[in-house]
Formats: sequence, C-alpha cells, structure tokens
Amino acid sequence: MASPLATTTSPAGLKRACLSFWEVVAQSVANIAPTAAPALIVPFVFADAGNGAWLAFVIATAAMVLVALQVNVFARRSASPGALYIFVQQGMGTSWGVLSGWALIIAYIFTGAAVLAGAANYGLVLVHVMPHFMGDWGLAIFFLLLTAALTSWIAYKDIKLSTRSMLIMEFSTVALILLVAATYFVRHGAIFDFDQLKLIGVTGAGVRRGLVLSVFAYVGFESATALGHEARDPLRVIPASVLLSVLATAAFFIFMSYTLVMAFRGQPGGLNNSNAPLNVLAQVAGIPAFGEVIAVGAYVSLFACTLASINAAARVIFSMARHGLLPAGAGRAHATHGTPHIAVIISALLVLGMPLVLFFLGSSLLDIYNYLATIATFGFLVAYVFISIAAPLELRREKTLSIGALLLALIGIVLLMIPAVGSVYPLPPAPMSYLPFIFVGLLGVGTLWFVYLRAFQPERFRAVEQSSVDD
Repeated sequence: MASPLATTTSPAGLKRACLSFWEVVAQSVANIAPTAAPALIVPFVFADAGNGAWLAFVIATAAMVLVALQVNVFARRSASPGALYIFVQQGMGTSWGVLSGWALIIAYIFTGAAVLAGAANYGLVLVHVMPHFMGDWGLAIFFLLLTAALTSWIAYKDIKLSTRSMLIMEFSTVALILLVAATYFVRHGAIFDFDQLKLIGVTGAGVRRGLVLSVFAYVGFESATALGHEARDPLRVIPASVLLSVLATAAFFIFMSYTLVMAFRGQPGGLNNSNAPLNVLAQVAGIPAFGEVIAVGAYVSLFACTLASINAAARVIFSMARHGLLPAGAGRAHATHGTPHIAVIISALLVLGMPLVLFFLGSSLLDIYNYLATIATFGFLVAYVFISIAAPLELRREKTLSIGALLLALIGIVLLMIPAVGSVYPLPPAPMSYLPFIFVGLLGVGTLWFVYLRAFQPERFRAVEQSSVDD
C-alpha cells in the first residue's frame, strides 16, 4: 500500500503540484528582491554611471527580457528542480549543463550571502532609531545570524510557506515605496530631470561598470524554473512567471533609479554614499515617518531574497547530487516536509559563512554586499549566456529555429557581454579588480572536479543524461 506522502510527492521526493501561479511568481520576484534595487543597488550603480543610472537599468532590462525568452524555450517543454542546469544540458549536452549548474550554485549562494549582508545593514538602520544595548558590531552579527536562522528554517520546513511569505513581503514593500516616490513628485512639482535625460557627465565606461549591478538587480528571475515539480501546471505557469517577473520589476527599477538620482540632488553625502537612500527619499518627500516603515520593508524584502536564494541553490544542489555529481546525501528529500533539507542546510551554511568571515576581517556590510553581489552576477552571466546558446540549438534540433529567434538570442548574448567586459576593462581599482578572478577561480574548481569525474568515472557522467530525463 502506498504511503500518503507518495501520492503528493514527485519521484524526487519533493512536494508535487502544491504551488499556485502567484506563489511561483513570488519565488522569482523574491529572488529578484525589487526593494533591494532602490535600497542598495542604485547607489552603487550611480557611483559608476552617474546620471546614466537609469540607462544602465534600461540596457539590463533589454538583456533580461531576451534571456527570459530563451529560458522559456525550455520552460514550455519540460519541468525540473534543476532549472537552467537541466535546460542547458538539454540544449548543449551534459558537460555544458554541468558547468552551468555549478555557475548557478555560485550565483545563488553568493546572492543569498550578499542580501543577507544587506538585510543586516537595514537591521542596523532600524535599531538606530530605538534604544539598544549592543554596539554596531554585535548588532550586525546578531542580524546576520537571526536572518540566516529564520530563512533556513522556513526553507527547510515548507516550500508553500516560503513562497506565501515572500509574496506578502515583496508586494507590500514595493507598494509603499511607490507611494513615497509619488508623494515626492507631487511635492516637488516637477518630473523632468534634464541632467539625467541629457546624460550629462555620463561615460561609456561608467555605464558598462554600472551594468554589473544593474544586471544583479534582475538576477534570480529564472529561479521559478527550479519549482518544476512543485508548481501546478508548470509548463504554463513557470514560463508566464519568468517573463512577468522581469517586465514588472523593470518598470519599478527604471522609475526608482531616476527618482532617487533626482531626489538626492543637493543632499549631503550624495546618493553613492547613502546606506539608507529610501529613508532620505521619505524625508525629501516630507513624510520622514515613512522612512522607518520602508526600512522595515527593505529588511523584510532582503530577508525574502535570502530565503529565495537558499531555496533556488538547494534545488540545483539537490538535482546535481541526485545525478551523482555532488555528494549523494544532498540529493535526499525530507520524508515529512518534502523539501531538499540536506541541500537547504548546505546552502544556508554557505550563505551565512561568507558575510560572517568578511565582516570579521573588517569589511563593512555595504562593501560585503557589493563584493558578493558582483561575484554572483558573474555566475548568472555565465548561465544566461549558456541558455542563450542552448535555446537556438534546441529549436534547430526541433527544426523550428527562425532567423528572428536566432537574432534575439545573439542580441541577448551581446548585451550580456557588456557588463562582463565592463567589469575588467578598464580594470577597476582594488578590491573590485580581484572579483572577476575570484569567480573564475571558483568556476575553475567546479570545472576541474567535473573533468576529473568525466575522465576517471565516466559512468557517472553517462548516468547524468538518463537521470535528468527521469526528473
């Protein structure tokens, strides 16, 4: 007699068809963390691109829409917890798929670590308006540990609880930020900032560097594809959520980058030095009390992104472990919760460990966010370029490739290469100049491991293809 769990789980042991369309959208939107753009990313983009910050987001939007179209070539045809790792394998073969999977693991883990540092930063912003008995150093450690513990518990416990929590957190915070921005324009009495519209002082090199974190603002939109077993009607729901998450957040990012650059004119310290730009926007708009509410929302949004990153990383690790590419224990699902609990624990420990180590070494929370987010972006760029190559190959295999589809894929690859090149040429000052090489080193470690497996344990690689089909 079958157990009750067997009727509600996939062959991999994950809960089957338990997530609605909006809960799947919540995974992608939370992994994007739209609040993080105005709360943390726009100041860094402005530091490089200046009055061209909004343009950097426009270019990033175009690139992400084109990548989303390539992702959906596969998302309309198959569903798996392996996400782009499986899709690239289907289009380009096992070796490229495995390399893509490793790049995704790096990307999701570093994203989670970056936004964990961002959440701790906003925890400090909140605590500073209340009586407290700890110094900033102790409070930062407290918020890092608290956020990591809570997100890990939710990810371990239930994917439905995860997505519903993220849905409420993100949409309420974005609505509040838009209200403050609208109030600013009403009170300011003007909507045109000609320095931005005319791109005064903007350089090509600055925009290219700004594109790295502009792209990071969108990354994770594809993470809904990791819910292939858990979504209802995944071949319809997942492609729609992938495209919707990019288009919906794009308008918000472009609008808020334009708004913040305009609102910060004449403000002491400047946008590029602000650790809480939304609080300043609320003050300039004449509603300073909203600043503290938004700080709560920013913390909650970054909390949700940490949770989404752990969810996504765990599912890629889970799939690769089930295929024999990572330790087998990480490929087990919890008998009661139907979650990849071992992979969740691994992901959570890595997400917590990196910002803790960097903080102990003397880096500030905002610097930690910048460093780890940049490395994460490189991982996503690799995966996005691979999927943009794999999609036309898949269409050609099916004899449905058109000139238009091929051109869209090629344009997407070109746009993705702009931030990749901009991160190393011209070479930025240290420590930012080290980050591309750190990523290459991490990618090289995974590559060498998989080359070793292919050379000395070829049966494991042959099993990967059949395992991915079974998923």
